[in-house]
Amino acid sequence: MTADIAPHRAPRAKSFRRLPEMWLAGIGVGLAAVLQGGVTLAINSSTRAEFDEVIAPALSAAGIDFASTDDAYEAARTLAAWFGFSLLLMIGLAAVGFFLASRRPRRRSTGWWFLGAALVCLVGTQLLLYPVAFFLFLAAALFAVRSTRQGPST
Repeated sequence: MTADIAPHRAPRAKSFRRLPEMWLAGIGVGLAAVLQGGVTLAINSSTRAEFDEVIAPALSAAGIDFASTDDAYEAARTLAAWFGFSLLLMIGLAAVGFFLASRRPRRRSTGWWFLGAALVCLVGTQLLLYPVAFFLFLAAALFAVRSTRQGPST
């Protein structure tokens, strides 16, 4: 009589992935890159004549009026630089969140990185891109409430 000497192996649990959270955060980061990056690039690469001729009337039509400032061109360039800096900071925070979500998807604390990216998006754009920050807030919320427990195996 020979006994089975092979060790008993427990069945592997199904891998857990955070695809909805990653997609929502990716949409938010992509929209921020297009919108914040676009404003930064358009304003900082323009000359004073181009700004006075094209960009200043467009900003006035959008409700952003630099009439109270002494130099509208420099004020707009400062705002664009702030947008660019906050975009880089937001992308950095989201990149850490993406890395942690792909390496350890069961950790709920990863949502704090996306919450930080959303707050930077809000503050960095002076509440202008709140629809974009909503995607990042939603991703952070899903990290907090979505269960990582596996159901009973059948």
